Amino acid sequence: MLSKSDKTKLRGMGQKLRPLFQIGKDGITENLCATLSDSLEAHELVKLNALKTCPVGIQEAALDLSAATNSEIVQIIGKTVILYRRSKKNKCEL
Repeated sequence: MLSKSDKTKLRGMGQKLRPLFQIGKDGITENLCATLSDSLEAHELVKLNALKTCPVGIQEAALDLSAATNSEIVQIIGKTVILYRRSKKNKCEL
């Protein structure tokens, strides 16, 4: 569980990121979850956005993705989500 100060720091780091993934008309697929999990292992902090054609709401998508990848939701703004999961190999300083 992230503390409030950790989330604040991660939000600041997340502002500079470009979205690596988009949730489209297919919604949340196993392939998306697998590649997102790999990306979280490599980067720890990942930004993604939902397109207008996304069949699920952004809140529901963020909860489903965080559960599927064992990550934490750092921030949801509009159709953009920032997820964090501490890497086992590539640890960054919080």
